[in-house]
Amino acid sequence: MERRTIGAAALAVGAVGLGCMPMSWAYSGSRQRGDESVRAVNRALDLGSTLLDTADMYGPFTNELLLGRVLKERREDAFVSTKVGLLVGEQHIVANGRPGYVRRACDASLRRLQTDVIDLYQLHREDPEVPVEETWGAMADLVRAGKVRALGLCAMGARGGRRTGNRLHDATIRQLRRVQQVFPVSAVEAELSVWSREAMETLLPWCAERGIGFLAAMPLGNGFLTGTLTPGQGFEPDDVRARHPRFTAEMMAANQPVVSGLRRVAARHGESVTPAQVALAWVLAQGPHVVPVPGAKRERWVTENAAATALRLTARDLTELAELPAALGSWD
Repeated sequence: MERRTIGAAALAVGAVGLGCMPMSWAYSGSRQRGDESVRAVNRALDLGSTLLDTADMYGPFTNELLLGRVLKERREDAFVSTKVGLLVGEQHIVANGRPGYVRRACDASLRRLQTDVIDLYQLHREDPEVPVEETWGAMADLVRAGKVRALGLCAMGARGGRRTGNRLHDATIRQLRRVQQVFPVSAVEAELSVWSREAMETLLPWCAERGIGFLAAMPLGNGFLTGTLTPGQGFEPDDVRARHPRFTAEMMAANQPVVSGLRRVAARHGESVTPAQVALAWVLAQGPHVVPVPGAKRERWVTENAAATALRLTARDLTELAELPAALGSWD
Protein backbone atom coordinates (compact mmCIF):
# COMPACT_ATOMS: atom_id res chain seq x y z
CA MET A 1 0.00 0.00 0.00
CA GLU A 2 1.06 3.58 -0.65
CA ARG A 3 2.60 5.23 2.41
CA ARG A 4 1.91 8.76 3.58
CA THR A 5 3.62 10.89 6.20
CA ILE A 6 2.14 12.59 9.22
CA GLY A 7 3.59 15.86 10.43
CA ALA A 8 7.07 17.28 10.61
CA ALA A 9 8.29 14.10 12.26
CA ALA A 10 7.53 12.30 8.96
CA LEU A 11 5.76 9.41 10.64
CA ALA A 12 4.91 6.94 7.88
CA VAL A 13 1.52 5.20 7.72
CA GLY A 14 -0.54 3.33 5.15
CA ALA A 15 -2.56 5.70 2.97
CA VAL A 16 -5.85 4.29 4.32
CA GLY A 17 -6.15 3.77 8.06
CA LEU A 18 -8.60 1.82 10.21
CA GLY A 19 -11.10 3.51 12.51
CA CYS A 20 -11.66 1.04 15.33
CA MET A 21 -14.56 2.77 17.13
CA PRO A 22 -17.35 0.70 15.49
CA MET A 23 -15.85 -2.45 16.98
CA SER A 24 -17.02 -1.50 20.46
CA TRP A 25 -18.79 1.86 20.48
CA ALA A 26 -21.62 3.87 18.88
CA TYR A 27 -22.72 1.38 16.20
CA SER A 28 -25.10 -1.59 16.59
CA GLY A 29 -23.95 -3.27 19.78
CA SER A 30 -25.49 -6.61 18.81
CA ARG A 31 -23.12 -6.82 15.85
CA GLN A 32 -19.94 -6.19 17.83
CA ARG A 33 -17.90 -9.36 18.17
CA GLY A 34 -14.42 -9.25 19.65
CA ASP A 35 -12.88 -12.17 17.75
CA GLU A 36 -14.25 -10.90 14.44
CA SER A 37 -12.83 -7.45 15.15
CA VAL A 38 -9.43 -8.90 16.03
CA ARG A 39 -9.39 -10.64 12.65
CA ALA A 40 -10.30 -7.35 10.97
CA VAL A 41 -7.41 -5.54 12.66
CA ASN A 42 -4.98 -8.27 11.66
CA ARG A 43 -6.27 -8.11 8.09
CA ALA A 44 -5.75 -4.35 8.02
CA LEU A 45 -2.13 -4.75 9.13
CA ASP A 46 -1.58 -7.50 6.56
CA LEU A 47 -2.78 -5.12 3.82
CA GLY A 48 -0.67 -2.18 5.00
CA SER A 49 -3.44 -0.20 6.70
CA THR A 50 -1.13 0.44 9.60
CA LEU A 51 -2.83 3.41 11.28
CA LEU A 52 -5.17 2.10 13.98
CA ASP A 53 -7.34 4.90 15.37
CA THR A 54 -8.94 4.46 18.78
CA ALA A 55 -9.66 6.40 22.00
CA ASP A 56 -9.91 5.64 25.69
CA MET A 57 -13.58 6.72 25.66
CA TYR A 58 -14.60 4.10 23.06
CA GLY A 59 -16.35 1.47 25.12
CA PRO A 60 -15.23 3.13 27.33
CA PHE A 61 -11.84 1.45 27.46
CA THR A 62 -12.87 -1.78 25.69
CA ASN A 63 -11.67 -0.59 22.27
CA GLU A 64 -8.13 -0.11 23.52
CA LEU A 65 -8.28 -3.50 25.25
CA LEU A 66 -9.33 -5.11 21.98
CA LEU A 67 -6.45 -3.52 20.09
CA GLY A 68 -4.09 -4.62 22.82
CA ARG A 69 -4.84 -8.23 21.91
CA VAL A 70 -3.38 -7.59 18.46
CA LEU A 71 -0.59 -5.21 19.46
CA LYS A 72 0.75 -7.72 21.96
CA GLU A 73 1.83 -9.81 18.97
CA ARG A 74 2.19 -7.24 16.17
CA ARG A 75 3.27 -3.94 17.68
CA GLU A 76 5.97 -3.30 15.06
CA ASP A 77 3.41 -3.60 12.25
CA ALA A 78 1.08 -0.92 13.63
CA PHE A 79 0.88 2.85 14.00
CA VAL A 80 -1.21 3.46 17.11
CA SER A 81 -3.32 6.58 17.48
CA THR A 82 -5.41 7.04 20.60
CA LYS A 83 -7.08 10.00 22.28
CA VAL A 84 -7.48 11.66 25.66
CA GLY A 85 -9.68 14.36 27.11
CA LEU A 86 -13.20 12.93 27.33
CA LEU A 87 -14.81 11.00 30.17
CA VAL A 88 -17.93 8.88 29.67
CA GLY A 89 -20.65 8.87 32.31
CA GLU A 90 -23.98 7.09 32.46
CA GLN A 91 -25.81 9.55 30.21
CA HIS A 92 -23.20 12.16 29.43
CA ILE A 93 -19.69 12.88 28.22
CA VAL A 94 -17.50 15.51 29.88
CA ALA A 95 -14.10 16.96 29.02
CA ASN A 96 -11.11 16.65 31.34
CA GLY A 97 -7.89 18.38 30.34
CA ARG A 98 -6.20 18.61 33.71
CA PRO A 99 -2.50 17.77 33.41
CA GLY A 100 -2.60 15.18 36.18
CA TYR A 101 -5.48 13.41 34.50
CA VAL A 102 -3.71 13.44 31.12
CA ARG A 103 -0.68 11.73 32.63
CA ARG A 104 -2.79 9.07 34.35
CA ALA A 105 -4.92 8.50 31.26
CA CYS A 106 -1.84 7.98 29.10
CA ASP A 107 -0.44 5.37 31.48
CA ALA A 108 -3.80 3.58 31.51
CA SER A 109 -3.99 3.60 27.70
CA LEU A 110 -0.48 2.17 27.46
CA ARG A 111 -1.50 -0.70 29.76
CA ARG A 112 -4.67 -1.47 27.84
CA LEU A 113 -2.91 -1.27 24.47
CA GLN A 114 -0.08 -3.49 25.76
CA THR A 115 2.60 -1.19 24.43
CA ASP A 116 5.24 1.10 25.87
CA VAL A 117 4.69 3.97 23.43
CA ILE A 118 1.75 5.62 21.62
CA ASP A 119 2.61 6.80 18.10
CA LEU A 120 0.05 9.62 17.98
CA TYR A 121 -1.69 10.96 21.09
CA GLN A 122 -4.64 13.18 20.24
CA LEU A 123 -6.56 15.69 22.33
CA HIS A 124 -10.17 14.64 21.84
CA ARG A 125 -11.73 17.89 23.11
CA GLU A 126 -10.56 20.98 24.96
CA ASP A 127 -11.63 21.27 28.59
CA PRO A 128 -13.40 24.65 28.92
CA GLU A 129 -12.16 24.91 32.51
CA VAL A 130 -8.47 24.32 31.71
CA PRO A 131 -6.36 26.47 29.37
CA VAL A 132 -5.60 24.31 26.37
CA GLU A 133 -1.92 25.25 26.68
CA GLU A 134 -1.79 23.46 30.04
CA THR A 135 -3.36 20.31 28.64
CA TRP A 136 -1.08 20.38 25.59
CA GLY A 137 1.94 20.99 27.79
CA ALA A 138 1.17 17.85 29.76
CA MET A 139 0.88 15.93 26.51
CA ALA A 140 4.21 17.37 25.36
CA ASP A 141 5.78 16.11 28.59
CA LEU A 142 4.67 12.62 27.60
CA VAL A 143 6.63 12.95 24.35
CA ARG A 144 9.71 14.02 26.29
CA ALA A 145 9.22 11.06 28.62
CA GLY A 146 9.21 8.66 25.66
CA LYS A 147 5.62 7.51 26.21
CA VAL A 148 4.29 9.26 23.09
CA ARG A 149 5.91 9.96 19.70
CA ALA A 150 3.72 12.78 18.33
CA LEU A 151 0.68 14.89 19.22
CA GLY A 152 -2.55 15.49 17.36
CA LEU A 153 -5.76 17.43 17.78
CA CYS A 154 -9.33 16.45 16.98
CA ALA A 155 -11.23 19.30 15.35
CA MET A 156 -13.86 20.92 17.52
CA GLY A 157 -17.40 19.86 16.71
CA ALA A 158 -18.71 23.38 16.18
CA ARG A 159 -21.43 22.28 13.82
CA GLY A 160 -23.74 25.04 14.93
CA GLY A 161 -21.65 27.30 12.71
CA ARG A 162 -23.30 25.74 9.69
CA ARG A 163 -26.59 27.28 10.71
CA THR A 164 -25.18 30.74 11.41
CA GLY A 165 -23.02 30.94 8.31
CA ASN A 166 -19.73 31.10 10.23
CA ARG A 167 -16.88 29.00 8.92
CA LEU A 168 -16.96 25.67 10.69
CA HIS A 169 -13.30 25.29 11.60
CA ASP A 170 -12.29 28.82 12.57
CA ALA A 171 -12.37 27.93 16.27
CA THR A 172 -10.23 24.86 15.65
CA ILE A 173 -7.62 26.90 13.79
CA ARG A 174 -7.47 29.41 16.65
CA GLN A 175 -6.94 26.49 19.02
CA LEU A 176 -4.23 25.04 16.79
CA ARG A 177 -2.37 28.34 16.74
CA ARG A 178 -2.34 28.38 20.52
CA VAL A 179 -1.05 24.85 21.03
CA GLN A 180 1.54 25.22 18.27
CA GLN A 181 3.26 27.75 20.52
CA VAL A 182 3.71 25.01 23.13
CA PHE A 183 4.62 21.93 21.05
CA PRO A 184 4.29 21.01 17.35
CA VAL A 185 1.02 19.56 16.09
CA SER A 186 1.70 16.52 13.90
CA ALA A 187 -1.87 15.74 12.86
CA VAL A 188 -5.41 17.05 12.90
CA GLU A 189 -8.38 14.71 12.77
CA ALA A 190 -11.60 16.10 11.32
CA GLU A 191 -14.56 14.98 9.28
CA LEU A 192 -14.07 14.96 5.52
CA SER A 193 -16.10 13.15 2.90
CA VAL A 194 -17.92 13.65 -0.39
CA TRP A 195 -21.00 14.78 1.54
CA SER A 196 -19.20 16.71 4.27
CA ARG A 197 -16.57 18.98 2.67
CA GLU A 198 -16.34 21.85 5.15
CA ALA A 199 -12.73 21.07 6.09
CA MET A 200 -11.66 21.96 2.54
CA GLU A 201 -12.50 25.62 3.09
CA THR A 202 -9.86 26.51 5.67
CA LEU A 203 -8.68 23.61 7.82
CA LEU A 204 -7.29 21.33 5.12
CA PRO A 205 -5.18 24.05 3.42
CA TRP A 206 -4.06 25.35 6.83
CA CYS A 207 -2.62 21.92 7.62
CA ALA A 208 -1.05 21.54 4.18
CA GLU A 209 0.77 24.85 4.47
CA ARG A 210 2.35 23.76 7.75
CA GLY A 211 3.20 20.17 6.96
CA ILE A 212 0.57 18.85 9.36
CA GLY A 213 -1.07 15.51 8.59
CA PHE A 214 -4.84 15.38 8.15
CA LEU A 215 -6.75 12.32 9.34
CA ALA A 216 -10.10 12.27 7.56
CA ALA A 217 -12.71 11.01 9.99
CA MET A 218 -15.99 9.53 8.72
CA PRO A 219 -14.84 9.44 5.07
CA LEU A 220 -17.73 7.09 4.29
CA GLY A 221 -20.38 9.29 5.90
CA ASN A 222 -21.19 6.93 8.78
CA GLY A 223 -21.75 4.19 6.21
CA PHE A 224 -24.13 6.11 3.95
CA LEU A 225 -21.61 6.55 1.14
CA THR A 226 -21.04 2.79 0.88
CA GLY A 227 -24.42 2.41 -0.78
CA THR A 228 -25.25 -0.52 1.50
CA LEU A 229 -27.88 1.27 3.60
CA THR A 230 -31.55 1.34 2.67
CA PRO A 231 -33.82 4.30 3.50
CA GLY A 232 -36.17 3.31 6.29
CA GLN A 233 -34.18 0.23 7.31
CA GLY A 234 -33.96 1.47 10.90
CA PHE A 235 -31.06 1.30 13.36
CA GLU A 236 -30.62 -0.28 16.76
CA PRO A 237 -31.32 2.09 19.69
CA ASP A 238 -27.63 2.24 20.69
CA ASP A 239 -26.55 3.17 17.14
CA VAL A 240 -25.75 6.88 16.79
CA ARG A 241 -27.54 6.92 13.44
CA ALA A 242 -30.84 6.14 15.14
CA ARG A 243 -30.86 9.75 16.39
CA HIS A 244 -29.05 11.36 13.47
CA PRO A 245 -31.07 13.80 11.33
CA ARG A 246 -29.40 12.67 8.09
CA PHE A 247 -30.39 9.06 8.75
CA THR A 248 -34.14 9.46 8.91
CA ALA A 249 -35.92 7.56 6.15
CA GLU A 250 -36.83 10.84 4.45
CA MET A 251 -33.30 12.25 4.43
CA MET A 252 -31.69 8.97 3.39
CA ALA A 253 -34.05 8.85 0.42
CA ALA A 254 -33.44 12.51 -0.41
CA ASN A 255 -29.65 12.02 -0.42
CA GLN A 256 -29.62 8.98 -2.71
CA PRO A 257 -28.36 11.14 -5.63
CA VAL A 258 -25.04 11.39 -3.79
CA VAL A 259 -24.70 7.61 -3.72
CA SER A 260 -25.89 7.36 -7.32
CA GLY A 261 -23.08 9.68 -8.37
CA LEU A 262 -20.54 7.48 -6.60
CA ARG A 263 -22.00 4.44 -8.35
CA ARG A 264 -21.67 6.08 -11.77
CA VAL A 265 -18.00 6.83 -11.21
CA ALA A 266 -17.38 3.33 -9.83
CA ALA A 267 -18.98 1.73 -12.90
CA ARG A 268 -16.46 3.44 -15.18
CA HIS A 269 -13.60 1.73 -13.33
CA GLY A 270 -14.94 -1.83 -13.46
CA GLU A 271 -17.56 -4.10 -11.97
CA SER A 272 -15.52 -4.78 -8.84
CA VAL A 273 -15.16 -1.11 -7.86
CA THR A 274 -17.59 0.05 -5.17
CA PRO A 275 -19.07 3.43 -4.19
CA ALA A 276 -17.10 3.21 -0.93
CA GLN A 277 -13.82 2.91 -2.81
CA VAL A 278 -14.68 5.93 -4.94
CA ALA A 279 -15.53 7.90 -1.80
CA LEU A 280 -12.18 6.98 -0.25
CA ALA A 281 -10.26 7.68 -3.46
CA TRP A 282 -11.84 11.15 -3.51
CA VAL A 283 -10.54 11.80 0.02
CA LEU A 284 -7.08 10.53 -0.94
CA ALA A 285 -7.09 12.92 -3.89
CA GLN A 286 -7.44 15.95 -1.61
CA GLY A 287 -3.71 15.99 -0.83
CA PRO A 288 -0.70 13.81 -0.03
CA HIS A 289 -1.01 14.75 3.64
CA VAL A 290 -4.54 13.31 3.88
CA VAL A 291 -5.17 9.85 5.36
CA PRO A 292 -8.79 8.64 5.42
CA VAL A 293 -9.68 6.61 8.50
CA PRO A 294 -12.83 4.64 7.67
CA GLY A 295 -14.42 2.71 10.48
CA ALA A 296 -14.88 -1.03 10.02
CA LYS A 297 -15.25 -4.14 12.12
CA ARG A 298 -15.20 -6.93 9.52
CA GLU A 299 -12.42 -8.28 7.33
CA ARG A 300 -14.56 -7.83 4.20
CA TRP A 301 -14.89 -4.08 4.65
CA VAL A 302 -11.26 -3.65 5.71
CA THR A 303 -10.17 -5.38 2.51
CA GLU A 304 -12.48 -3.29 0.35
CA ASN A 305 -11.34 -0.05 1.95
CA ALA A 306 -7.65 -0.85 1.58
CA ALA A 307 -8.13 -1.53 -2.14
CA ALA A 308 -9.22 2.10 -2.63
CA THR A 309 -5.56 3.12 -2.68
CA ALA A 310 -5.22 1.47 -6.11
CA LEU A 311 -8.09 3.49 -7.60
CA ARG A 312 -6.99 6.56 -9.54
CA LEU A 313 -9.80 9.00 -10.23
CA THR A 314 -9.66 10.86 -13.53
CA ALA A 315 -10.22 14.57 -14.05
CA ARG A 316 -13.70 13.69 -15.31
CA ASP A 317 -14.39 11.68 -12.15
CA LEU A 318 -13.29 14.51 -9.88
CA THR A 319 -15.35 17.05 -11.79
CA GLU A 320 -18.43 14.85 -11.58
CA LEU A 321 -17.94 14.29 -7.85
CA ALA A 322 -17.47 18.01 -7.29
CA GLU A 323 -20.81 18.62 -8.98
CA LEU A 324 -22.76 16.18 -6.82
CA PRO A 325 -25.71 17.84 -5.06
CA ALA A 326 -25.10 19.10 -1.56
CA ALA A 327 -26.29 16.73 1.13
CA LEU A 328 -29.72 17.55 2.51
CA GLY A 329 -30.63 17.59 6.17
CA SER A 330 -29.01 18.92 9.30
CA TRP A 331 -25.76 17.36 10.48
CA ASP A 332 -26.44 18.31 14.12
